[in-house]
Amino acid sequence: MKPADLKSTLKSGNPAFGFMLSAIITSKWARYFEGCTLDYCVIDWEHGARDRAEIANLVYILQKSNITAIVRVPYPDPVFVAMALDAGADGVLVPYVESIDDARACANKLRLHPFKGEYLEKATKSNEFPSDKTRNYLSKRHEDHFFILGIESVPGVERLNALLEASNPDGIFVGPNDLSTSLGIPDEVDNPLYLNTLKNIISTGNDFGIPTMIHQQTMESSKTAIELGARWILHSGDLGILLRATQNEFSELRNFSTQFYGQIKDVKLEDTIDTV
Repeated sequence: MKPADLKSTLKSGNPAFGFMLSAIITSKWARYFEGCTLDYCVIDWEHGARDRAEIANLVYILQKSNITAIVRVPYPDPVFVAMALDAGADGVLVPYVESIDDARACANKLRLHPFKGEYLEKATKSNEFPSDKTRNYLSKRHEDHFFILGIESVPGVERLNALLEASNPDGIFVGPNDLSTSLGIPDEVDNPLYLNTLKNIISTGNDFGIPTMIHQQTMESSKTAIELGARWILHSGDLGILLRATQNEFSELRNFSTQFYGQIKDVKLEDTIDTV
């Protein structure tokens, strides 16, 4: 789905579907993306071991497949926002935001890039531009870009209203591992404390007209996110889905083979993927 269509879908109250790219790098995955039916993907630059050239290549592959390419930057810093935009990203996900100043600075950078220095400061503080032509140019240049605010800690939740007012994001991102750890219940995604916190985030976002994206890892937890009202459906990631698909298909083949070869030794299925 192209960025303009994705924005229209979300604004109309409908869901969008995607996953996190934490390991995929090479262009050989292009055919996979052409047939994967995803609306968007989040390229993980925060935890993924990628350089800027690899990010730009992934962005290109996704866009050629009509998939909106969002980059999760390493840190809430406008410099990383600019780097993601320079790689061609359709949107930027800024993780673990707690500071009002950081939220405002990153959002302004996304909407005013390539402004820097004094001109960026004038535009953000006093809405002053060199000309109306410049103002209109920057508005048009970024009209389809997404700014997604990462709320992944108790301080972020407590300041959510102020953070939304300061940055006016296109979406709220929740990282369950970080948030549950901050709540003192690491990875307990069925804990009432965690679920009530999600309800609060989603409800507050809805009050601002902003949809919520929760990076759940299992079908059960992703369905729970949908039931709670999350409309950016961010389900698992490349490694998790590939692992489960491999396990499930070979389990089916092992079971089928027993009618020809007798009992086959059971293989224990384990979730060996780190959640970040």
